[in-house]
Amino acid sequence: MWKRDEAVKPAGGHGNEPKPAAPIQQAGASVVQPTSDPRRQIERDMVNIGKSVVIKGELNGSEDLTVEGHVDGKIELKDHVLTIGPNGRIKAQVFAKAVIVLGEVTGNVTASEKVDIRDGGSVDGDIISPRVAIAEGAHFRGSVDMQRKATPAAQPQATQAQPQPQPKTTVPASAAAH
Repeated sequence: MWKRDEAVKPAGGHGNEPKPAAPIQQAGASVVQPTSDPRRQIERDMVNIGKSVVIKGELNGSEDLTVEGHVDGKIELKDHVLTIGPNGRIKAQVFAKAVIVLGEVTGNVTASEKVDIRDGGSVDGDIISPRVAIAEGAHFRGSVDMQRKATPAAQPQATQAQPQPQPKTTVPASAAAH
């Protein structure tokens, strides 16, 4: 019976591809399951908070998160993406790898990679991120600090600035004048 259900599901769900896979039931089942498993893994790596959900307090996680409801407090997803959906209302400090805003955020946003405020999105608070994108039609009120991760790039500029003033004030400059 189990094999019949598998043969029926692909035939009902997909028109052309499952028919060639149906005669080879084992191959068809193993082909269907791997395509389903990556989808499930993607779903597992991405969590949704629905419109009717209200969270008060700290929210920490190790997977991508989409918020359609209300969060009041603190959100920490250091190595993952936070998406505030069109219905999402956030009153929190936000720390994430990347933040995509389609709804409303009230509070400071810190991202290690990028903050993206899309059309219809709103942020009232300070943003700290190396990359910031604000779409036309988005709302933003606060300050932006675009800190760069590449500190070695900043160090050569400092070392280049130091050698230029030193020759002007060093002994060789005085000896050349005499």
